[in-house]
Order: sequence, then C-alpha cells, then structure tokens
Amino acid sequence: MKKIAASLASTMLVLTLTSCGYDGGYRYECQDSANWENPECNPPICETTGTCSKDLVGKTVWDEYQKSKVKNG
Repeated sequence: MKKIAASLASTMLVLTLTSCGYDGGYRYECQDSANWENPECNPPICETTGTCSKDLVGKTVWDEYQKSKVKNG
C-alpha cells in the first residue's frame, strides 16, 4: 500500500511541476532578438526602466550581436 501511495504522490508531484513551467515567452520584450532594434529597447529610452536589450541578454550575447551586425552591414 505504501508503494502505491508513494507512486501516486510522485506522479502528482511531476504533473504539478510540469504544469507551472515555461511557456516559451520572454519576460521582457527587449529580451527577444526580434525587438533589439526597436527604439524602446535601446538607450536612452530603456535606461530608466532597466530594460535595455544589452542589459537583459548579457555582455557576451550583446557583443556577439554587435559584431554580427557590423559584419553583415
């Protein structure tokens, strides 16, 4: 009986944790690379709210993006 209860509890735990997860979206619009050129994702507009793309995605990702932008013209 204990094994059945433990198994049921494990199943319920797994189902509960998987149902409250990631939905595939971004917390901030400026994290999405499709929006990185939008004025609201670039200084000075985004600086007061702290939602600039360069701040949200990290220095490494932003630097790579800038390099590819320069290469591709």
